[in-house]
Amino acid sequence: MDYQQLLKSITPDIYASLKRAVELGKWPNGDRLTPAQRESCMQAVIAYDLQHKPQQQRVGYIHTSPHEHCGHSGEAEGCDDPKPLKWT
Repeated sequence: MDYQQLLKSITPDIYASLKRAVELGKWPNGDRLTPAQRESCMQAVIAYDLQHKPQQQRVGYIHTSPHEHCGHSGEAEGCDDPKPLKWT
């Protein structure tokens, strides 16, 4: 079975199980994930998200809002004079 076939065979239940295994670091039966298993599970979760979920619902999504000082979002496109961060 190639990678694409494997991804197509992931059901929502399998996806939830893989995601939970990554979160807890162990399989449902209590066995710990090896580093290679954890990496493979993370890749499968990310690939599943990419195919089945909108961007805002994917694992690792970070909401970006317009910068206060220039109105642009994302990287500093069009920001001529960025302001320093203020830690409070």
